[in-house]
Formats: sequence, structure tokens, C-alpha cells
Amino acid sequence: MKRPLARAASLLLLTAFCVAGPALAAPPAADPAAWVDPLVGTARMGHTYPGATVPFGFVQLSPDTRRVTMYDADGRYTGEAYPYCAGYQHADSTIVGFSHTHFSGTGHSDLGDILVLPVAAGRVDLRDPPVATFSHAEEAAAPGAYAVTLRGAAGGPVGAELTATTRVGLHRYAFAPGDSMSLLVDLAANIYDYDGKNVWTFVRVENDTLITGWRQTTGWARTRTVYFAMAFDRPLRSYGHVRLDETPYKGFYRRFDQEHDFPEFAGRDIRARFHFGPARAGDPLQVKVALSGVSTAGALANLAAEAPGWDFDGVRAAARAAWNTELGRFDVAMLDDARRDVFFTALYHTLLGPVVFEDVDGSYRGLDQNLHRSEGFTNHTVFSLWDTYRALHPWFTVTQPRRNTDMIASMLAHYDQSVHPMLPVWSHWANENWCMIGYHAVSVIADALVKGAAPGIDRERALTACATTASVPYFDGVGELPRLGYIPDEASRSSVSVTLELAYDDWCLARLAALAGDPDTAARFDARSRSFENLWDARIGFMRPRDRTGAWRPGFDVMATHDQGFIEGNAWTYSLAVPHDVPRLVELAGGPQAFGARLDSLFTMELGDDHIAHTEDITRDGIIGNYVHGNEPGHHVPYLYNWSDRPWRTQERVRHILATMYGTGPDGLCGNDDAGQMSAWYLFSALGFYPVCPGSDRYDLGSPEVVAARVRLENGNTLEVRTVDQAADHPFVQRVLLDGAPLDRRWVTHAELTGGHVLTFEMGPAPVRD
Repeated sequence: MKRPLARAASLLLLTAFCVAGPALAAPPAADPAAWVDPLVGTARMGHTYPGATVPFGFVQLSPDTRRVTMYDADGRYTGEAYPYCAGYQHADSTIVGFSHTHFSGTGHSDLGDILVLPVAAGRVDLRDPPVATFSHAEEAAAPGAYAVTLRGAAGGPVGAELTATTRVGLHRYAFAPGDSMSLLVDLAANIYDYDGKNVWTFVRVENDTLITGWRQTTGWARTRTVYFAMAFDRPLRSYGHVRLDETPYKGFYRRFDQEHDFPEFAGRDIRARFHFGPARAGDPLQVKVALSGVSTAGALANLAAEAPGWDFDGVRAAARAAWNTELGRFDVAMLDDARRDVFFTALYHTLLGPVVFEDVDGSYRGLDQNLHRSEGFTNHTVFSLWDTYRALHPWFTVTQPRRNTDMIASMLAHYDQSVHPMLPVWSHWANENWCMIGYHAVSVIADALVKGAAPGIDRERALTACATTASVPYFDGVGELPRLGYIPDEASRSSVSVTLELAYDDWCLARLAALAGDPDTAARFDARSRSFENLWDARIGFMRPRDRTGAWRPGFDVMATHDQGFIEGNAWTYSLAVPHDVPRLVELAGGPQAFGARLDSLFTMELGDDHIAHTEDITRDGIIGNYVHGNEPGHHVPYLYNWSDRPWRTQERVRHILATMYGTGPDGLCGNDDAGQMSAWYLFSALGFYPVCPGSDRYDLGSPEVVAARVRLENGNTLEVRTVDQAADHPFVQRVLLDGAPLDRRWVTHAELTGGHVLTFEMGPAPVRD
């Protein structure tokens, strides 16, 4: 079980230089933000960040604790950058600065834009920049706010406080009286950094309290440009920069001393320093940084609209109020306060993205790198769809349908701007990065439309985008799928995973076609959705790769998670990856009894270290037997017992996962949160149900962890979950009632969840076996 760690840092006064967050013990219901710990998941492989942001905010202002490059001197990937996908590792005691953009919980990375570090030392060596030290005893994180005391090579102490609006990050730095106040602004730094990631950087000192600029990077996002406007609350005394890259030809700008007080500078890798003179008691240095994907003029407009003055405390209070508005839609009673905190922290993590990606006037940079204006929707980005189609977007379909509709509209805009054309696979900041497999935007769109949860989306337009995407030739082996009925081993080293995930996506597409009144398209994709049957090797009882001749791959290892025809999983997991046709899967496995025995084996056998050694997204603390909860492909698996001869095992397994894989403290996640997917699994399961097959109208029942819950929905209704005889040692459901009437099935429908009903679980210590 995860160690329950007290959030003592949030209760401390962070020295005279830094304002602590509010006490977290027994807060009023009006302040559910006090039940959130942004430090959860910041240790090891959770890959979350602790910094300041607002719900779905474009700015994520957070500390980065190390400078880490992806490659060694010989150009080999080292893996050292992987723990720093969010820039921060809780085990560290250094901070290199505060950057304004971060992913939450991802297993690959980018961003880390506009790194700022306050420096109390009189001189700043820009070629060997200072690094601050800190202690967790002098650190506090809360929704919309972060505070820490910086010490060490950067001088100090300096009390650093951060908060944010949607598009602006605000800094407040309290220096010791008399100390020299300087800012290091590192425009060369990146998360997942390497030599050559920066393409170009340009900075203007507009006046003595304002600078603007932009930089373009390549990498996971091939062409990504961030514009910024940075304002200071006092005049600059001096400034300068160094250009870390060396260019032989510097044009006629060489006639100037560009590195000292020259108001315009450019280069590939730029570090700058800005000096403000000596500090005075009670007069902290304040900085505002607005971002834009459009232009510096857009960044200035965002700054003027969202943070026109210097009311840091007011902005921080507004950020907390924004969080309380979202979190306050949930009233939850748990068995103890620690589990309540787990619930609200998971809820917080689901509200971090996808993020708003447009300026205050609706302008945004599109996939075609041209400028567009959103019409009738708010444009969003950061679509980690291989992860989030499973639970995060279905969670939004229930709890955030308007926001989810904006996200679908953003996906359709991506399609319109795509040269291929196609919907996003994994996209961020006006780039398609092609990470992972499948075309799971289809699942997200179909799930919302089939459930009537995206009324502003045109069905025919959505169907055209989905069907066209399914025909894009760049998906591994998709051109051979109609002829062979599967993706051949030669076309993809993940051929089984690709076949299975496309089969599910095609089933979703067929549902959308039927909804749109196109029976021919529905029939075509229904036929493709059965391709999983062609990879079932009945002799061994597993999905298995086949080549173009139909021969099974030799030397097949059903336990290995690498290079066996699967991606981030093995044959045990992916042989269960048929969420759209579980009855047929049960038949292939030998019937309900054999299927139940198979699931028992999965949860009780041992997955050895040698079988996960080459898969960095699978770690030991997220594994139960051979079931991997710390990664996405198996998230539906505990609920498959509902189709077996032992459905009570779903209840037992789910409660065990809730209790052991989700905890408090920095190590409270068992793997990458993956842009909120892990947290969304928790929320669904804690309430007692889960969408095994998004795109269907079925939510499978499990075993709730809540004692009681009320969820105020956007349609004005309230979903209420009640339990009777709930206890930690009562994981088994004795009976389920819907509005007081016994429910004689193991699932509920979307209408039953959103129609203002009461779902009651009667709990007990032993399973009901009949």
C-alpha cells in the first residue's frame, strides 16, 4: 500500500519570505481545494507537476528541479530525461527555475518554456547558471498556487510564490533586504532537452518594465512556437544576455555590444539576466508572464485582459475560486479523510487538461501553422488520446459535456487543417506528434455523440472526419487490413496491438455511422471490427502476430512486454483487449468458467522483471500478478469478470486496486498519470462503475469506495451514489438499487447516470455467488 504522507508542507509558514498555503485539516465544504495535494504523483513515475495553474489552463507555472538532456555525448538515448517528463522530481533538492508549460503525467515530454529563476547573487554567470536548493519543509503546493524558499548558489534566501490565470503566470519573489535582485531568464532550457531542440529565439526589451519575445522549438512537436510578454513591477537597472550557440556570421549587428543593455537580441540558445537593484523590506519583486501561440501582440492582449494590475493575492484567490467551482460540484463522503483527499486530488488531476489553446480573442495557431479564430467553441490542445479515450474523455462525457464538446470541435478543426486529412492521434501546440497507435479520436467523438452528450457537433461532419481518418495510409499496415483481415507482423512490430485497437475504433466508427443514418459505412466498419478474431491462436489461447502468409510468429513469449507484437503490454493483457465484443472473447477463451479462471491467473501469476526491463512505462509498483494497472491497456480488465462465472471478483479486484494503487503523498500514484487517465479510472471506480467500452451505453458496475457521493451535472440533475454497510472489509456488493428498485444487471446506462437518479450499493464482507 502507498505510504500515507501528511501534507505538512502545506501547513507551515515558509519563513518570513514566503506565504504558506491554508491549513488543510477539516476545511469547510466551500473550500474543497484544501483536500487536493498537487504533490501527489511527483515522485518516481507519476510525472505530475506541483505548480500553479487553473482548470484547463494554458499556463502551468511550476518548478523544474534538474537540467537533463535526452542523449549522451555519443547521441544515445539514456533514459535520464524520462523521470523529468513534468520537470520535477520530489527526491531532488535543487530547482533550476520556474517554467510556464508542463504536461501532467505523460510518458514522453516536451515544453518547459520560459524558465525564470530569481537570483540574489550580485553577478549571474549565464554560461554556468546558478541552481537553487530547497527543502520540502519550506515548500507548499495548492490548487492555483505554489510557494518555496530558495537557497544555495542562487544566493538568498528568496521566498518564491507562484499563481496563474488561464494564460498568465504570476511570480512574487521576496528577497532579503539589501540583496541584489536579478532574474535569470533561460530561453535555452527545455524539458526533454537536447542540443538543437531550439530553432530560434527572439527578444525585445520594449521599455524598462516590459519585454516580449518568442522561441521556436522542434522535437516531439516538430514545429512549435511560443510567444510571451513579461512585465516587471519596477524598472530595470541593467540587463544582458549570452548566445550559447556559436554562429560564424553575425551580420552587421557585430558592430554592437549586444550582450549588455542592447534592447533586441536573437539566437538559437539565449540566456538573459535582468537586474533590478537592491531589495527593500516588504517590497517583493513581481513578474507577470503571458503566453500565446499566435504572436507577441496576442500575449500582450492576454496579459492586459487577465492580469492588468499587480494584485498577486487577488489573482491567487481567483485561481482558488476557479478550482473550488469545479471541485465543488462533488460532495463525497469517504471512510476516512485520507481517502477523501485521494478522491479530490484525482479529480484535480483530471481537470488539468486538455488545455485551452487560444488567445482571449479566440485566435489560435492551427495544425497548418496558420492563424485561425475559433467560432462557437474554445480551442483546446494536448490530446493524449491513446491514454485518455479509455476513461478521461468518458468522464468528461458525464461530468464536463460542454468542455468535452469544445475538445471534439478542436479535434475536428485539427482534421480540417490536416494535409492528410486526419483527426489527432497525439497532438499538442498545433502539432501532430504521431505518438502511440490507433485513431482513438474516433472513440471520443462516437462516445459523446452516441450518448447525446455533444449536441453542437454535426453527425455527418464527424462521420466524414472519422471515416477519412480510418483510411489514412500512414497508420501501420492499415492498407493491408481489408485484404488480410489483420495488420501483418512485417508492417508493425506492434501488429497485434494495432489490429486490436483499430478493431475497437472501427466498431466505434460503425456506431457513429449508424447514428448518422449511413448503414453501408456501418456495415463496412462492423466487419473490420471483427479483425481481432484473425489473430486468436486457438492452439495456445492467445492473440499472436501473423505474417503476410498467415503464419504465426515463431519463438513467441506470452509474458514479454517488448517486441512480441504488442506495445506497452504482453499477450496476457492484449488477449483481453476486445472491449467492444466481450461475449465473443469469452467464447474464444472457452466460456465463462474458463474466462474467469484466465482472469484469476492473470492477477495471481508473477510478471518477472526480465519481462518488463525494456518497457519504461511499466514499473513494478503498478503491477498485481501479471495485471499492469500502472499502464493503460489493461484498465478495463478488472471489470471483465462481469462476463465470467465469478462476477464478484470485479468487486474484489477493483477495491484492491483502489486501496493499493492510489494513495496520498508524492508516491501516491503507481505509474504515469497519463494526462489524467489514471485519475479518471479512480474516479469512475470509486463511484462504483466504469466504461469498459466507450461508445456503448454501458457502464459496468464494480464496488464503490465512497460512502456517499453527489455529483451536480451540467444538465441540472444530480447523480447520487449511496452505500449501505460500507467498510474497508466489505468490498462485495450484496445488491444494487436504482431509485430504490433492485437492479437485475451488472451495468447502468448513461441516461441512468445523468438523469437525476440514486444508485445504492448494499455492501458486505462475502460475495453473492448466485
